[in-house]
Amino acid sequence: MSRFLNVLRSWLVMVSIIAMGNTLQSFRDHTFLYEKLYTGKPNLVNGLQARTFGIWTLLSSVIRCLCAIDIHNKTLYHITLWTFLLALGHFLSELFVYGTAAPTVGVLAPLMVASFSILGMLVGLRYLEVEPVSRQKKRN
Repeated sequence: MSRFLNVLRSWLVMVSIIAMGNTLQSFRDHTFLYEKLYTGKPNLVNGLQARTFGIWTLLSSVIRCLCAIDIHNKTLYHITLWTFLLALGHFLSELFVYGTAAPTVGVLAPLMVASFSILGMLVGLRYLEVEPVSRQKKRN
């Protein structure tokens, strides 16, 4: 396996673990969301919204971890890429369309993580396409 894919796998595991922490925080105390993320309109954040955010984050975390385990599964790889695209779209829309988020560290961090992850996964697609062919050549 290429060095780049190994780094990408490590990145996905790290992002997945951080997301698990955010999930626990969302279930434990919903004030986390309006103090760190949705500071533009904190009155819209409630326990139900926090738990929904937590489930969405947990699902993304599980998908990313599974992709790190089986990074050559192209369908799972593409689904994982979509988790980052959706997260980027969500935070950008909350920031620029709905005004529920402000450009604080709490929002800029997930925007940067999603952006770097999308870039890394798009680069990783090139390595993903090349490796199975080289593996088959070694077997022959």
